[in-house]
Amino acid sequence: MSDLDIQIPTAFDPFAEANAEDSGAGSKEYVHIRIQQRNGRKSLTTVQGLKKEFSYNKILKDLKKEFCCNGTVVQDPELGQVIQLQGDQRKNVSTFLVQAGIVKKEHIKIHGF
Repeated sequence: MSDLDIQIPTAFDPFAEANAEDSGAGSKEYVHIRIQQRNGRKSLTTVQGLKKEFSYNKILKDLKKEFCCNGTVVQDPELGQVIQLQGDQRKNVSTFLVQAGIVKKEHIKIHGF
């Protein structure tokens, strides 16, 4: 029995990398595009994590014109400024941000469903 090396498995923390100081919901390196379900078929698309030097209102104006939807810029105490758009615009917004040169494709995270 002394010949066997028994390894006791250590506890695995699935949220360890989410709790790291350089990642999480307020991460500055990623742009998070999420969908929030409203009532019935209605939904909201939120864009969070854009750099502060960009004009959120100009980006919003172009997004609204491009996708024929309504939207607003909301000031959140934890997340800063967040762009909200009506409908499921996740793929549209991600391609728009990449084509406009605002964000690289590697720095976009799409969440939901």
